[in-house]
Amino acid sequence: MKLIYCAVFLIGMTIFMPIKADKPNVILVMSDDQGWTQTGYYGHPIANTPNLDDMANSGLRMDRFYSGAPFCVPSRATVLTGRTNARTGVLPGGAMNKQEKMLATAFKEAGYATGHFGKWHLSGATDRRDTAIPASNPYNPGEHGFDYWLSKSIQFNLNPILSRNGVIEQFKGDGSEVIVDEALKFITEQTVKNKPFFVVVWYSTPHRDFEASKEDVAPYLGRTDESSALQLGELAAMDRSLGTLRQGLRDLDIDKNTLVWFTSDNGGLPDIAYRPDLPGVHPDSTGHLRGFKKDLYEGGIRVPTIVEWPGTIEHRESHYPSGTIDMFLTLIDIAGLSPDSINAVNDGVSLEPVFKNEEPSRREKPMGFRANAGRAWLDNDWKLVRNYTSGEDGPYELYNVVGDPSESNNLIDQRPDIAARMMKELMAWDAGIERSIAGADYQK
Repeated sequence: MKLIYCAVFLIGMTIFMPIKADKPNVILVMSDDQGWTQTGYYGHPIANTPNLDDMANSGLRMDRFYSGAPFCVPSRATVLTGRTNARTGVLPGGAMNKQEKMLATAFKEAGYATGHFGKWHLSGATDRRDTAIPASNPYNPGEHGFDYWLSKSIQFNLNPILSRNGVIEQFKGDGSEVIVDEALKFITEQTVKNKPFFVVVWYSTPHRDFEASKEDVAPYLGRTDESSALQLGELAAMDRSLGTLRQGLRDLDIDKNTLVWFTSDNGGLPDIAYRPDLPGVHPDSTGHLRGFKKDLYEGGIRVPTIVEWPGTIEHRESHYPSGTIDMFLTLIDIAGLSPDSINAVNDGVSLEPVFKNEEPSRREKPMGFRANAGRAWLDNDWKLVRNYTSGEDGPYELYNVVGDPSESNNLIDQRPDIAARMMKELMAWDAGIERSIAGADYQK
């Protein structure tokens, strides 16, 4: 791997010492529809997340981390490709193009064992809520670089039905705990063989439909409505499974050589009811941030994120703007993957300097978002946004999201200079997306 160095100053002389010499194991963990404030460490009034809180108090808490899109499928595509979802064939639904260069493949080619556990949701038109992925599905995780997979197309909760490399199995217990237990079996097998691993754990919690054990729901009954209590019960089980995962790494004595990167696939669910069967979530899931899942306002794309790597990444809070779009390039640097393992036309930056506490003062490459009619261009403090609710011809808004994270003061008229510059950049980026959709990125 590429060595990560720290400088030791001794008698006016700089000596560079390697922090980590072995190939690090990597675990990417993603919750599903978890809002930015649905953790204890962000001050949620009743959510119980002791393991996430402990991670936040020991690892790198990334307070301006963004999902690649405001909903599920496209965000997952950005994780695995390092490219905006529309470049990959996910528009915003659908399957990724077979020509895409995949993160799991990059790890596999670097000598890692690769495993996917949990929600997949990248099987295109065959994705169904009740579908465990068959081996015949041409877009199953095995077709995208995973040696081993225990997966479900979309939703699972209690007693899940999952597909183990295409063979359907019924499990007992909470779905979050089931996939972590199975992931730990895989991790143990690789550790015994002294083989590094790349593991993806994608929960389906706390996505609707809500379902949790009576024991996990009980602490919330009487403190909120029944539906919200069920969601919080799901979160409690998910958090407990994170504790199991972290303890498992310690028991195997590999925690100091394992990077665990936790995030959510998009912002939280709204606090209003769309239909009788879709009640709002209370307390709300995004706090002072504007919007929810599907929105390109902060509440729809800013997500809770923690990176834990004991002994290598220091505990601190980062306000550097970053997102799932940066994961691939970052892991190329951290794990020593081939620089050619990602498509040359990509949208991220490496966060290795952020991990090393050498955080740049500003991000040089703005972040673009494109989902349905929505467009957004995030350049450090400033965000130009047209939410999907405005339609293709709707007006753009301009916000300073550092000074105004609730996006309540539209500065489009007060700062036409900034708006014009950002609009020009966004239009150029959007034109590049259209070239990608036409297949230009796959030409030799």
